[in-house]
Amino acid sequence: MAFQHSFHGRTSAAVRVTDNPKIIAPVNEGLDVSYLPLNDKAAVEAELKKGDVSSVIIEGIQGVGGIQVPTDDFLQELRSLCTKYQAVLIIDEIQSGYGRSGKFFAHQYAGIRPDMITVAKGIANGFPMGAVLISPIFKPIYGMLGTTFGGNHLACAAAIAVLDIMHDEGLVANAEKVGSYLLEELHKLPGIKEIRGRGLMIGIEFEEPIKEIRSKLLFEQKVFTGVAGTNTIRLLPPLCLSMEEAAEFISRFRKVLGVNE
Repeated sequence: MAFQHSFHGRTSAAVRVTDNPKIIAPVNEGLDVSYLPLNDKAAVEAELKKGDVSSVIIEGIQGVGGIQVPTDDFLQELRSLCTKYQAVLIIDEIQSGYGRSGKFFAHQYAGIRPDMITVAKGIANGFPMGAVLISPIFKPIYGMLGTTFGGNHLACAAAIAVLDIMHDEGLVANAEKVGSYLLEELHKLPGIKEIRGRGLMIGIEFEEPIKEIRSKLLFEQKVFTGVAGTNTIRLLPPLCLSMEEAAEFISRFRKVLGVNE
């Protein structure tokens, strides 16, 4: 089971649980996946009751899907239902993890413990690395997993350095503090349909396409932003973003929107 507007990857089973038929090749279509609405508890239980669901995968916060945040009570209910119906709960924290949300993992806001957690991206600060955290309820057998380049020494050194820097510089707390400021200031701006997110993972949705706004931000204000769909700006700044830099962004964003200081 996966969720509508999800993104989990571009290969093998990861692409199959991604809600985008355009990137699913015939070779990946063998896996039977149900895509359910995010935050719909009744739909989840109805699907799990069928008794044929092996696992449920969900992003801590949907990134490509437009910074859609699963509610805390939904994640808590999801954990309970997965336990009840013996389905493995997998949380994809590749984009929302490693401090991005203002906690080390986004699902920690809900106070739950998943069975598996996927991590990558920020894990080694841009150096290619990914990992899966697996609950001890799954007993490993020697030789069951292997990969030619797994555990690369340079990648592991980079990943350890990232954890040291995050701890020493208080980057998770900084993401929460600066992110809260950005969310507060963004809510003051007119003409925005909805603002979503946590920490330094923020979506700004407009009623109309944002191509012109992003273009002005880039070429006139020298601010690079991400995008989700056609109407949502995606903010994913570095976790070391300062309050002064965040204030500067708000000032430049106001200029693009034509809002007086």
